[in-house]
Amino acid sequence: MHFSEAKGILSARGGMNIYRGCTHGCIYCDSRSRCYQINHDFEDIEVKRNAPELLEQKLSSKRKKCMIGTGAMCDPYMHCEAELGLMHRCLEIIKRRGFGVTVHTKSDLILRDINIIEEINAKSKAVVQMTLTTADKNLCRVIEPAVCTTDGRAKVLAECRKRKIPTVVWLSPFLPFINDTEQNVRRLMEICVQEKVRGIICFKIGLTLREGNREYFYSKLDQHFPGLKEKYIRTYGNAYEVTSPDNDRLLQIIRTECEKNGIEWRLEKVFEYLNTFPEEKQAATQGMLEF
Repeated sequence: MHFSEAKGILSARGGMNIYRGCTHGCIYCDSRSRCYQINHDFEDIEVKRNAPELLEQKLSSKRKKCMIGTGAMCDPYMHCEAELGLMHRCLEIIKRRGFGVTVHTKSDLILRDINIIEEINAKSKAVVQMTLTTADKNLCRVIEPAVCTTDGRAKVLAECRKRKIPTVVWLSPFLPFINDTEQNVRRLMEICVQEKVRGIICFKIGLTLREGNREYFYSKLDQHFPGLKEKYIRTYGNAYEVTSPDNDRLLQIIRTECEKNGIEWRLEKVFEYLNTFPEEKQAATQGMLEF
């Protein structure tokens, strides 16, 4: 890893990325795409060491509370976070300032900070977003080799349920001819139903490939699934959206299970929920002194 001094930490919509790059090793990672201009080895993490100070400055000047989101680009709970604790410090700032937070991860390291997240949820609003791709532990270790398997992520969802922290699950990506099966979809939905997740995000049964991540993905197909790269090329060419032949049927299974179990699957509703700071908490914090 290497360190940098960032000029800013929050996007216009409240997005925050403390790190650039990732060490989880997921073979399909879109963040490897060249369009994101990560101009260093992807596993050589750029650490924005002044992220907590920048966040403190930004939140101290905001008059209106909002949701702070992290994890959309690079996971905030990759391996170096265990040592550096920058996400931990940022959560403490968010809690003290009375803002909300939504954290997207696929790592059980988030359990280290579960008490802070619970306190934020009690004070304002916190949502944990978890990515689930395959219920097969052995396959999980192939396509997501350096992060906890789905069992570990299910434990995070269970702990959130016990603490009444709302959760949203990203069911993605589904790699055609690998994990795009009805059995896998149903097993993942069983986890979501059991842990009473609030919403599911699944755009399509498939993945996206573009310059940068396509080459890496294909190299991993050659390594772990000999001959499958050629099938992808024959089927999809250089398409950006790589959609499973079974997309429509599997999506309908997800939606049917969601409707049967009171889980929101309509994307606009899920994102609206993630981005909305509760009005009653906004009113309660108006006029409070900042520390």
